[in-house]
Amino acid sequence: MRAILLLVVLVFPADATSQGLGAGGRPVGPDYSRSPVYGKNGIAATAQPLASQVALDILKKGGSAVDAAIAANAALGLMEPTGNGVGGDLFAIIWDPETQKLHGYNGSGRAPVGRDLQDLKGTIEKLKQEQSVPADYEGIPSHGSLSVTVPGTVDGWFALHERFGSLPMSEVLAPAIDYARKGFPVSPVIAYYFERNLARFKQVAPMIEELDNTMETYFKGNKAPVAGELFRNSDLANTLALLAQEGRNAFYSGRIAQTIDAYMKRIGGDLRLADFVAHRGEWVTPIGVNYKGYTLYELPPNGQGLAALMMLSILKNVDLSQWERGSPEVMHYMVEAKRLAFADMAASFADPDFIKTPVQTLISDEYGRQQLQRINPNRAADDYGPSEVLLEGEGDTTYLTVADASGMMVSLIQSNYRGMGSGLVPDGLGFMLQDRGELFALTEGHPNVYAPGKRPFQTIIPAFLMQGDKPVMSFGLMGGGMQPQGHVQVLINWLDFGMDIQAAGDAARFLHDGGASPTDLPYEGYGVLYVEPGVPQSTVGRLREMGHKVEYNGAGAMFGGYQAIYRNPQTGVYSGATEMRKDGTVTAY
Repeated sequence: MRAILLLVVLVFPADATSQGLGAGGRPVGPDYSRSPVYGKNGIAATAQPLASQVALDILKKGGSAVDAAIAANAALGLMEPTGNGVGGDLFAIIWDPETQKLHGYNGSGRAPVGRDLQDLKGTIEKLKQEQSVPADYEGIPSHGSLSVTVPGTVDGWFALHERFGSLPMSEVLAPAIDYARKGFPVSPVIAYYFERNLARFKQVAPMIEELDNTMETYFKGNKAPVAGELFRNSDLANTLALLAQEGRNAFYSGRIAQTIDAYMKRIGGDLRLADFVAHRGEWVTPIGVNYKGYTLYELPPNGQGLAALMMLSILKNVDLSQWERGSPEVMHYMVEAKRLAFADMAASFADPDFIKTPVQTLISDEYGRQQLQRINPNRAADDYGPSEVLLEGEGDTTYLTVADASGMMVSLIQSNYRGMGSGLVPDGLGFMLQDRGELFALTEGHPNVYAPGKRPFQTIIPAFLMQGDKPVMSFGLMGGGMQPQGHVQVLINWLDFGMDIQAAGDAARFLHDGGASPTDLPYEGYGVLYVEPGVPQSTVGRLREMGHKVEYNGAGAMFGGYQAIYRNPQTGVYSGATEMRKDGTVTAY
């Protein structure tokens, strides 16, 4: 059993069941979309309009794209705590015009060293006996201290800033501190997620050792903030001010780490000061796959970015543009490629310090052709296991991208994992600790099995597109297992079907949910293929005939949230996109 229930809203396309007013017309582009935003000197796309403005203000003060990205991320931790915060992890890809190179950063934290696998299993069984966790629950509890890993975000900020920053961190963090003290008006989609998270915390309250701090920080009066309400977080303002004054060490050895250590001891959790002192993120080399003359770059495991590359290495062997974008043929090949990639991912993606994933084999042209041969063009497979070369849930995240006048482009993603995180807010700090540790497997011998000091499988993945040696697009798409399949859908919309970067993100998406998972939990065959209302009924009918288990979903929540910045290689002009599924906007000058 999973303690978290996925909210599913089943709908049919509006023209089939409703006489409600539809979209207006547009002089250019599809009616469901809008124009990209253009700028030459700087541009920012985030999931919250005020955070986008914060990034632009930093650029105008002479800050680099990295400065602006950190400033926006700090603001989003305040304004969108439903998806991210300094209690979570961070990954980034940066194009540096000075070195003419892509740089990757893996800012994921590790499990505490104080509990081994057998101890963890024993504790879970004890919690079941005490009825804090349901008796039939499988895996690591989704909330409470057992799912907490060391937060890597702040380390990531300071590592990126040390290499690529221009302004002092005190100036970079100042806008978020100011908004935290004075307040900001909550935006509608974030208010919706606040309400969902409050319901979630009430549902799983027995798992969470201490919930009072969360209620006091985010849900005063037992109510979720509503759209337009002025929201303040003075504790977070103090935490950010301490980082601005004392730097990284305040979080990993100083007062913040010491406070978390004391809090964890008080509630009986494992995380200790020594775990924070030992934490270091790492610079990594992005890896890429060529598609239609462009190369998509992702970060290597322990993240799932490789799955997007594996999908492309399969799909490059079939010309999808011979059909309409909404056709059953295009959907079928994309979904089956996703299922193949995720089957291999479940069997091999883990902390590279503990297991070596055969990265180059999995994204090779030869392997992509072999995988395509496993797809029946007329029938969905009942199930895919990992291939012979090898011995998911809803996640909430924020993605942002910034570019500056020098040509630097930042693709950054940051998350607390499931919703707002573990439900644990350390005393007086104003942020929630992540529950990323839920993504460990508990099966001995599995690549992603829990171990002290190990990094769990990660869902959050930034992306970057190159054309030869020229940077073209920094982009990303939020939402657990939606992310790799979302990356591929957006790229195919753009490269195969000629949509601009805004329409490519607004177009209806699918989310295939089910199959094998890196947590090694039991699953049943195919799973479910969720599609948005914009997918034609005729396509859905044909997909069902082919063996796909398709359901319409009109809530938008499960299909992620996309931001992108495109740089014209000839003129250097930027264009940016965000989308209707989030509150965000693009700012440029």
